[in-house]
Amino acid sequence: MRIVAALGGNALLRRGEALDAAVQIAHVRQAARGLAALARDHELVVTHGNGPQVGLLALESAADPALSVPYPLDVLGAETQGMIGYWLARELRRVLPGREIVAVLTETVVDSRDPAFAAPAKFVGRAYGTAEADRMRVEHGWAMRRDGDAWRRVVPSPEPRDIVELPTLARLTEVGCLVIAAGGGGVPTDGGHHGVEAVVDKDLTAALLATRLKADALLLLTDVPAVMRDHGTPRARPVRQATPDELRRIPLPAGSMGPKAEAACRFADQRPGAVAAIGSLTDAPALLAGTAGTRVEAP
Repeated sequence: MRIVAALGGNALLRRGEALDAAVQIAHVRQAARGLAALARDHELVVTHGNGPQVGLLALESAADPALSVPYPLDVLGAETQGMIGYWLARELRRVLPGREIVAVLTETVVDSRDPAFAAPAKFVGRAYGTAEADRMRVEHGWAMRRDGDAWRRVVPSPEPRDIVELPTLARLTEVGCLVIAAGGGGVPTDGGHHGVEAVVDKDLTAALLATRLKADALLLLTDVPAVMRDHGTPRARPVRQATPDELRRIPLPAGSMGPKAEAACRFADQRPGAVAAIGSLTDAPALLAGTAGTRVEAP
């Protein structure tokens, strides 16, 4: 089978953890072991998040007195793609000796007229208290939004329209390479290959990538075992199987599970006969087999 596996931010960093390299590498090493179980028997394309890493670099760039203007988000996205792609490739080579593995810097085409530019909604970076969030608004002109009990920066997140390197990714996959691509949703660019000040949702890009590569499965890997009805309440219970229409009717958090559910629905709608699944990274083989997580298939 051809599988696209999208690693959630928890694969690199958990809420409240320091952004130290050693912390992230330890999580990448664990993720590599989970992915290896899939890669031994299937064609595998891996994508990943980068929100905390982009946020850290944006903060450092904005505070650097040597810069007259901070680095733009597309450049920071490219930097984090390279860093995280390197970590993933390195750790996967340790657990899959002899396998050809390549990380590809990937551009995702967006529309500069996308309404998302007028309504920033994508969380990037760490959490702040109220006073510190107010200071960030004033000092850097950042848009801030509440995330649980804290505040985080939000940036535009336009729809992914195309993936520039798609033909190359397809050829690499067809010859047996394990490909790491479209990290952080891909570097956002317009149709003329100009960088765009935005961050593309990595799950929606993963759905586009899986559809265009004619994948047999899209696995959205996170730190929860399944999509939950009534999440956060005593009535919470897992959704084991759903059609796209059924899943879209379940209220889900817009900043976390919502994009994963929508990505699964899009892929299932566009690839009849294929399967999308949402669940824990540690359950990846079981997700593929349909014995864990939430399975989404078109009727």
